[in-house]
Amino acid sequence: GIVVLGLNRSHAKNALSKNLVKMMSKALDALKSDKKVRTVVFRSEVPGIFCAGADLKERAKMHSSEVSSFVSRARATINELANLPVPTIAAIDGTALGGGLELALACDIRVAASSAKMGLVETKLAIIPGAGGTQRLPRTIGVSLAKELIFSARIVDGEEAKSIGLISHVVEQNEAGDAAYRRALALAREFLPQGPVAMRVAKLAINQGMEVDLVTGLAIEEACYAQTIPTKDRIEGLLAFKEKRPPRYKGE
Repeated sequence: GIVVLGLNRSHAKNALSKNLVKMMSKALDALKSDKKVRTVVFRSEVPGIFCAGADLKERAKMHSSEVSSFVSRARATINELANLPVPTIAAIDGTALGGGLELALACDIRVAASSAKMGLVETKLAIIPGAGGTQRLPRTIGVSLAKELIFSARIVDGEEAKSIGLISHVVEQNEAGDAAYRRALALAREFLPQGPVAMRVAKLAINQGMEVDLVTGLAIEEACYAQTIPTKDRIEGLLAFKEKRPPRYKGE
């Protein structure tokens, strides 16, 4: 039930090119309707790098109209990641800058090695984060601190990222260079025993509720809760509890 999406564009530090964004979108589209998928872990297969952001060498060759189109496509793809119905975990074992951090911010949970480097550095290039960074970073760490990091283009390591709430877990890097990935897998395995429908609906309730006032959010929760009542999984959950055994959920 755990799907791992791995970036592997080593010669360009996993920089987001037009082709890579297209491949990511295709992979995410295939996951949307696959009921067997329970959790998605997003990682890099390139040692020391998560994603260096947009491919600036490719962008330098683009016409201005092409740049706008590319940024729109990248933003849409990152939104697809954010809108996956199942839990998503970003495993940051290396550098995540610009669009790379925006990818991680689109995941539900972020885990990073203490040696990892993260930052939205676009203002150094006289542009701004254009794939969700100005919106997701403030929602994650607060408005004032997000402004500070974006205005300064500051890069933080895993320890500082944990202290400001940018990531949920920080781990010491191991010899294989995949400590964050291993921690992400451990988290994903914690999610597996739970009811699949409940997990999807819980994510929907949280995501929609965070964008509205409390009264409206509670109404959203009520509507989402109602979706879990008639499911076969709920019947199985109650039966398993009564029989004192692990439930056998089928996602129905």
